[in-house]
Amino acid sequence: MTQYSDNRVQDRQPGREHAMSPAPDYAPRYPGAGRLSGKVALITGGDSGIGRATAVLFAREGARVAIVYLEEGEDAEETLQKIRAEGAEGIAIAGDVGRRDFCGDAVAQVVETFGRLDVLVNNAGEQHAQTSFEDVSEDQIEATFRTNIFGQMFMVQAALPRLGEGASIVNVTSVTAYRGQDLLLDYSATKGAIVSFTRALAHKLAERGIRVNGVAPGPIWTPLIPASFPPEKVESFGQSSTLGRPGQPNEVAPALLFLACEDASFMTGHVLHPDGGAPTAD
Repeated sequence: MTQYSDNRVQDRQPGREHAMSPAPDYAPRYPGAGRLSGKVALITGGDSGIGRATAVLFAREGARVAIVYLEEGEDAEETLQKIRAEGAEGIAIAGDVGRRDFCGDAVAQVVETFGRLDVLVNNAGEQHAQTSFEDVSEDQIEATFRTNIFGQMFMVQAALPRLGEGASIVNVTSVTAYRGQDLLLDYSATKGAIVSFTRALAHKLAERGIRVNGVAPGPIWTPLIPASFPPEKVESFGQSSTLGRPGQPNEVAPALLFLACEDASFMTGHVLHPDGGAPTAD
């Protein structure tokens, strides 16, 4: 079994994939079938983790891909290289999804570059573990909500004028929305809000032919983990899942691909659960 030892812990959010050991597995595991051929996708938090795995998989399936990242330039550049290695076009846009004006600018840049927008993946997130809820500051609560749920709402508002019939929105929530996590109360609350937002938005946009779905990953080995948890939690990360291990980003990305493409043409308002059967908070 892979060991996730305490020397992997990082001291800054949202974490750097290039500093992780073992490195997360993001590479697609099967040949592309053109399921996103001709499409343009915008993926927030696309520099690393689930976002990177999704970006590379979308590229393999024929999409042109724009990734949004906060400040992890080295990770973003590596993701762009992997997108281009798949024979696809890609761009990277740096900024904070918690700012409405940035979301508008990002969408405008995608449309200016590629001429359209077909798929929006709201994946960016942050989390801050706290043993005592009394120690969770107002600033932390606001930052977590601003990134995790405000950012999704702002990005949808910016994208909607560009999304036509047949477009798809995929929002990344979390197993914590359903099972809770005692070190991540504010984070869990934002992820529950994302589930409700996804279901309500699906009803709102159905008449426009835009599908809205979500993915709720369980314990996945991404930069957020060593950037969030103390050493003992990192070392045992994922072991309480039914499968007894953490998942890899490339085990989540196919769920996002399915919801983004026409394979899921009769699905909206749903959430998929690549969570290892996680029976308890991790």
